[in-house]
Amino acid sequence: MTDADHDLVSLSRRGDAAAFETLVRNHQHMVHALTYRMTGSLADAEDLAQETFIRAYDQMGSFNGGAKFSTWLYSIAVHACLNWRRNEARRFRAHADCAGEMLSHPVNGEATRDGMAQAAQAALLRLPAKQRAAIVLTIYDGLNHAEAARVLHCSETTVSWRVFAAKRKLKRWLSDGRASS
Repeated sequence: MTDADHDLVSLSRRGDAAAFETLVRNHQHMVHALTYRMTGSLADAEDLAQETFIRAYDQMGSFNGGAKFSTWLYSIAVHACLNWRRNEARRFRAHADCAGEMLSHPVNGEATRDGMAQAAQAALLRLPAKQRAAIVLTIYDGLNHAEAARVLHCSETTVSWRVFAAKRKLKRWLSDGRASS
């Protein structure tokens, strides 16, 4: 944990709202980016980011400083997203189908840069939630497998396998042009 985070966590534990607000400001982009990649929805990402910080505030006393504060936040955010996924499976599938439908109509017959980004997001959304979490943490957010394993509460080998399986699926889906099927 950085010295700044350590001091802010200590102050937050003692009820200093301004210190917690600073922690939120320092980590909000990271948490929002993670929740967006996990959900594919800006509105859901904002809700889940807010839920992450509420849970962090409520559980501040359980943070023992053994890991970086950001790793602890990642863990809360990933688990909030996994819970959201279980609770919102039907809506999630409808969103993925909608994204796929949008991709089936390329502009001027060409796949634009936005179209490729949408295809990648649609393919990411098709992955099982735990594989998607492993990809988001390691590829998008740059965590190594050990850090991702701590966030996901699993072994490094499990993270490696999930990343391998997810990459294989993404490559197949994107090369076949079937990100939404």
